[in-house]
Amino acid sequence: MAIPAVPHARGTGAAPPVDGPWRDPSLTPEERVADLVPRMTLEEKAAQLYGIWVGADAEGDGVAPHQNDMVDPVDWDDLTTRGLGQLTRPFGTAPVDPGVGALALARAQERIAEAGRFGIPALAHEECLAGFTAWGATAYPVPLSWGAAWNPDLVAEMARRIGADMRAVGVHQGLAPVLDVVRDLRWGRVEETIGEDPYLVATIGTAYVRGLESAGIISTLKHFAGYAASAGARNLAPVRAGAREVADVILPPFEMALREGGARSVMHSYAEIDGVPAAADPALLTGLLRDTWGFTGTVVADYFGIGFLETLHKVAADRADAARLALSAGVDVELPTVRSYGDVLVAAVRDGAVDEALVDRALHRVLLQKCELGLLDPDWSPLPTALKGADPEKARDTVDLDPPENRALARELAEQACVLLANPGGTLPLRNAGRIAVVGPRADDALAMLGCYSFPSHVGVSHPGFERGIDVPTVLESLRGEFPGAGVDFAAGCEVDGTDTSGIAEAVRLARDSDVCVVVLGDRAGLFGRGTSGEGCDATDLSLPGVQGELLDALLATGTPVVLMLLTGRPYALGRWADRTAAIVQAFFPGEEGGPALAGVLSGRVNPSGRLPVSVPQGPGGQPWTYLQPPLGLLSGVSNLDPTPLYAFGHGLSYTTFDWERGDPAPAEIPTDGSADVEVTVRNTGEHDGAEVVQLYLHDPVAQTTRPQARLIGYARVPLAAGAAATVRFRFHADLASFTGIGGRRVVEPGALELRLASSSDAADVRRTLRLRLTGPERIVDHRRQLVCGTSVEPAPVPEPAAH
Repeated sequence: MAIPAVPHARGTGAAPPVDGPWRDPSLTPEERVADLVPRMTLEEKAAQLYGIWVGADAEGDGVAPHQNDMVDPVDWDDLTTRGLGQLTRPFGTAPVDPGVGALALARAQERIAEAGRFGIPALAHEECLAGFTAWGATAYPVPLSWGAAWNPDLVAEMARRIGADMRAVGVHQGLAPVLDVVRDLRWGRVEETIGEDPYLVATIGTAYVRGLESAGIISTLKHFAGYAASAGARNLAPVRAGAREVADVILPPFEMALREGGARSVMHSYAEIDGVPAAADPALLTGLLRDTWGFTGTVVADYFGIGFLETLHKVAADRADAARLALSAGVDVELPTVRSYGDVLVAAVRDGAVDEALVDRALHRVLLQKCELGLLDPDWSPLPTALKGADPEKARDTVDLDPPENRALARELAEQACVLLANPGGTLPLRNAGRIAVVGPRADDALAMLGCYSFPSHVGVSHPGFERGIDVPTVLESLRGEFPGAGVDFAAGCEVDGTDTSGIAEAVRLARDSDVCVVVLGDRAGLFGRGTSGEGCDATDLSLPGVQGELLDALLATGTPVVLMLLTGRPYALGRWADRTAAIVQAFFPGEEGGPALAGVLSGRVNPSGRLPVSVPQGPGGQPWTYLQPPLGLLSGVSNLDPTPLYAFGHGLSYTTFDWERGDPAPAEIPTDGSADVEVTVRNTGEHDGAEVVQLYLHDPVAQTTRPQARLIGYARVPLAAGAAATVRFRFHADLASFTGIGGRRVVEPGALELRLASSSDAADVRRTLRLRLTGPERIVDHRRQLVCGTSVEPAPVPEPAAH
């Protein structure tokens, strides 16, 4: 297994590091950093503010936008004598055996520490959006699947395990989660988001932050802010969101993840909002983030984002000007490699173009974080946990980043994230299947399970000579294992994209001769146009890619029952086929255990319990549209276009049935700073164990600004054995009804509200409506408001059988 070469630094055998109170762990981090900063030269200060990307390829497209023209050669020996702020992606740049990679990182850190006067190692960061993006690491379901599972606790446990694996090999910081709220489903990075609702994104994303931080990994929130609201759904495009959309939809997930999750880092967005790039926006990165919200961690650049101020946004005249703008705005660390914060910045400070106080401000934050991580301590050791007690010279195959417990968790999350969209005739689960035709371009491809930030799709595709590193069963393999007594035959039918229809005839023949046809359609994850989903893979509309729609039409014409299985990174328009398929199962890149999870849904071993984190549209056009629509955004008699989705946000079916019973009545009135309990008892009235997702929506009939017809404010996933019941209690606080009012301030307005207990955002799925009036004066609230709806689930008694 090849690894990127790490050059030897100068200073081996050099004198011990400069001593002083800053090395005393008994002092507070603030005291230690205050002692250290004045000891450093300007060059040494600047060196702590950038990363180095060892092994980054300056040829081709790479894994970052404009990587080929933004990577400059660096003199490792010269740079490391000054110290170094970060090491970029030591595991996520090329296939590296985890044990060998951990040893290489430890040796690089040792050389960095030896080369500089202060002996301070670098902070190593990695991507971890769908698992640790490293060769051989568990590939978990993508974030859109986290949203589909509606299970924050399970996501927190996944993040804890991801963090533990990263920490064990010497990584300190993870670039996740993505807290962008989907505003246009055509955007390529929908798979990286958690969904289209800010409350779902906030609660699931905050759970991920808690899990990652609990393992000692710095969680980096991205992309702050507005990135997913780009015009035309184009990656890295301008954002034309209004102030209320920013305040009420885009910002709340970041607020919650910082306040409730404790994230210690934020990555600025590539976007510009109303003409101001985020990387150069002091109102966003300093005024709001720090002065208002009180954030004390580090702001890191999205890759090459500081350089883009000069090359793409055209708000900076040169590299020095880009450094000035970014530092002034509040960007502390230049990633992924040095371009503007190195010698260019030093010269700009000496020329008087940049105030050295800005350098010191960023340096203070960086060193505080290193101090918290133990990187300033005299007993710091470069040897990571994974290699302690092992022979470092025999590092290969000593580290397992995909142990059985990880795979079991990946399977559990994949199972909970599968959404049964339709099952009108009860075709599923399949029983007594004789011959099963498995058709489609996603049925026999392991990469069909993985998003674009999973290592095999993100990096591995550029290294075809290497093994995948993890076992990823395909749908075909999994169905053959799930139905050992059935005849399971396969035909691809077509490719994921392209126009070749020559394989459709064979697929039709196979389907016609079978008892049931399972057609597996969807996306190929990739980067910058190399896929149909992923970063830089934006769609013109929501039609199935390529000729997959033609394949589906041909299969439906055979008369054989067709079960449509979708493995995608975004929802696609299904109105053309919804009433002709026997069943539809949706999975959003479900990870390495997605194949067995989906096979279990088809057999009935798994009772589907996923719920949609995004709406599924009727037709491919009409975007952008999400369920958070004011009245003018809904169907009306003055337009011939019907935006009503085919399947609403929150929708999902089960193989069992649930009854919702009234709980204790809520009060009719509460003050504008008060709270009320909302109860419902859910009973599993079917023959199978299952899970219901109880959703609480707010409807504000009259308000001073237009409001969504319904907005999620609480939810609970309720697993129930057959015949069992549970009481779900939501503690609604009036703060949850707040919104940005006519004067631009967030207000809680007195007046009538409706609290809707529902199984989806569709008005037809409302099970109980509670009418409530807020009384008293209008209140102005801020980020210190109640952000989370308190939720409890308690077993409910089973009724006694009737006496005869």
